Amino acid sequence: MYRLTPLIRNTPHFPHPPGPATILGMPEFTLHLADTPPLIDAFRALCIEYQNSLPFSLCFQGFDAEMAELPGKYAPPRGRMYVALAADGTPVGCAAIREIEPLVAELKRMYVIPACRGRGVARAIASQLIEDARAIGHRQIKLDTSGDMLPAQGLYRSLGFVPTERYNDDPMEDTLYFARTL
Repeated sequence: MYRLTPLIRNTPHFPHPPGPATILGMPEFTLHLADTPPLIDAFRALCIEYQNSLPFSLCFQGFDAEMAELPGKYAPPRGRMYVALAADGTPVGCAAIREIEPLVAELKRMYVIPACRGRGVARAIASQLIEDARAIGHRQIKLDTSGDMLPAQGLYRSLGFVPTERYNDDPMEDTLYFARTL
């Protein structure tokens, strides 16, 4: 069980108004390996919410096919998918890893609902996935993120990720690439 850190409003890290999590008074969340149909569905729903929040489409990543085929490339033994659930069972965040080349994982689909951002959910999920990648036998983990996602970049840097060379065919000009040795 993870305790949510206190909600801090009106900061660059939490520019959103209070949402369902604060209305529900959510004090805790748990991480769940998304390995059952209900948790895979929760992962999918959060990913679709993320896609719908972006000012661009993820079609260049084969997003629709990926969602239809879950767990797909995120399945064990070389991948993992997690969903964070509030104490009342509400899905509040997700992320996954997949192998992109031998001994190299990629962190994908990191998303936390706006009401829970800045409260430790993304850090908990990313930390678990870093540990899982290491346990699986990966030697490095990479990720990409949009140049305007400053809180996400701060999180990744605080977890030991450093800028790296482009490693995929993302067509977005402002995409930033990070990597971490495991």
